[in-house]
Amino acid sequence: MTFPHNFTFRDKSLYPLWDKIRVGERLSKEDGLGLFASDDLIGVGRMANAVARAKSGDSVYFVLNRKLEPTNICVLSCKFCDFAVKPDSPEAYEMTIAEMLSKLRPDLHEVHITGGLHPKWPWEFYIDMVRQIKTQFPNVDVKAFTAVEIDFFSKKFKKSHEQVLRELQEAGLRTMPGGGAEVFSERVRKHLFHQKIGAKTWFDVHRTAHRLGIQSNVTMLYGHIETIEERVEHMLRVRECQDETNGFLSFIPLAFQPGDTGIKTRNDFTSAVDDLKTIAVSRLMLDNVPHIKAYWVMLTAEVATIALSFGADDMDGTVGEERIAHDAGAISPMELAKGKLISIIHDAGKLPVERDVWYNPIAVYPKPEWSVVSKMPYLNSVPFYNSFPEYSTIVKLAPLAPRVFGKLSEQGSVAAGPMSLRDYMSMSDEFERLDYGVAVKGKANSVLLFSKYDWPELSGKKISITAETSTSVELLRVLLENRFGINNFVFHRTHPTDGSHDYSNFDAILLIGDEALRRAYGGGIPGFGKVFDLAEEWYAWKEMPFVFAVWAIRKGTTENARKEILQSLEHSLAEPANRFGKIGREHGARLGMSEAEVSDYLSQFRYRFTLEEYAAMAEFEMEYANLNSTDRVEQAFSLSEGF
Repeated sequence: MTFPHNFTFRDKSLYPLWDKIRVGERLSKEDGLGLFASDDLIGVGRMANAVARAKSGDSVYFVLNRKLEPTNICVLSCKFCDFAVKPDSPEAYEMTIAEMLSKLRPDLHEVHITGGLHPKWPWEFYIDMVRQIKTQFPNVDVKAFTAVEIDFFSKKFKKSHEQVLRELQEAGLRTMPGGGAEVFSERVRKHLFHQKIGAKTWFDVHRTAHRLGIQSNVTMLYGHIETIEERVEHMLRVRECQDETNGFLSFIPLAFQPGDTGIKTRNDFTSAVDDLKTIAVSRLMLDNVPHIKAYWVMLTAEVATIALSFGADDMDGTVGEERIAHDAGAISPMELAKGKLISIIHDAGKLPVERDVWYNPIAVYPKPEWSVVSKMPYLNSVPFYNSFPEYSTIVKLAPLAPRVFGKLSEQGSVAAGPMSLRDYMSMSDEFERLDYGVAVKGKANSVLLFSKYDWPELSGKKISITAETSTSVELLRVLLENRFGINNFVFHRTHPTDGSHDYSNFDAILLIGDEALRRAYGGGIPGFGKVFDLAEEWYAWKEMPFVFAVWAIRKGTTENARKEILQSLEHSLAEPANRFGKIGREHGARLGMSEAEVSDYLSQFRYRFTLEEYAAMAEFEMEYANLNSTDRVEQAFSLSEGF
């Protein structure tokens, strides 16, 4: 999906910035300052909305979560905080683990734990807290402890940051929140929270977490005494760290709530204009951070709704029990129920997508008149979406990895998209096959097995399988069993953590899509010296192309939606192949690929099917039928499903 060309800006200085964004050129500090200085709020918002849509389609994410703040007793005394108290305060409280567990329920997907730095709780209390939550509620993922808390644990219990994080991870920690950053300005830190860690320690903690496979968020507290230049510099430091680790899931601008802190600000609360512009500029500057969150707790639901058209693609969740912001005077409702969140997202014309902590979609909630189309979130699928309308009243795009698309199709909530061949084979009675898809004759360059061994030596070995794959894992099985005669391998699904996963316990790793490309262009994976392209291996064996995905439309989809989908597809693929580099250059830039490299990569794929592709599909179906029983294969998987 390329960006619109026909934007009209009231502020003429936005045109060169939009040109940079459209070609995948990174915005500078001066560009960020210019965006904040512009009086064309709508123009800035339109750019941010276009960028968000290129990344997330029409989707806006939310999670069923619960915020836990085990104690408000804290050893620090930060000027901006109305939450923390000393142990002798009449407002002081301490929760037991039993009390924390009583706040949770099995249908939640996330518990978010932050609180005061308690002077007396032992290290074992925190480990037991995380472990008992995971034991009692195995489907609830733990997002816990800011960098400030991790550093506090490190000092108090005389452990390194890595030791603290590893022990928490072993107990069940999955991701980290982004709090404690406030704003990365030493001037502001010395004035408002001089007892707190500075930017260097904050980044050290998060870099360590990312290296261990613990992804995190990052916040920015704005609207107090920081300058606009300090806001932009904060974003640039986040972007620089993300270039290095690729471990941030989302960026969360937090509007300062003055409460009774005594901090003098320009206004009692940030204005809606300031909130919307900050979110929009965040989306435009942070080209490498997947998601921008409109945290309704601090913005209010009304402003958060508008923010969904200004670059935000996440609403956080149902939250519940959030005290820190409300103790400082936040005026939003204490808890928004799932139905209310869905309604807010619908009001913005967006598609509500329920997610887990890693942004894997769990369910989608379209209006009855909407048809959901899967926007495959890989560079190799970019040519399909170039001509889908910027805004549609009947078709909504959702970025769904192959396996997620298959699961949601089984739920009946997705109408169309490039369905993995394996899923189409099992759901062909429910879907109409189109003459489009993703196929390649020879190398695919993005379905790769990184291995320590040659094929014959993989017997008895442990193979990591990305959680995103549906067809590629079956192609690997076909190659192992039917071509090389290997039957005693072990597959283990792992969540892709964008380069930070510890693969040391595996003998081979299957990656697909953008992560495979990123690894290939980044020099591979240390210790895995052999790289096998599965499509190339299939061709060497069968002398046929391999079909990874088939465009399909659910039978019974309304005629208007069907017509719009088919017209959009046809117009998109009418583009000559030599235009693919331009169409995919912004996406490719995020993977470190030049326009020429993108063009070469995309030109190898076959997007319109002929008899050769259909013959290849039939051949794969026959080979798949000759595999060992499904029961044995399911037992071979150690299910770490990712969602």
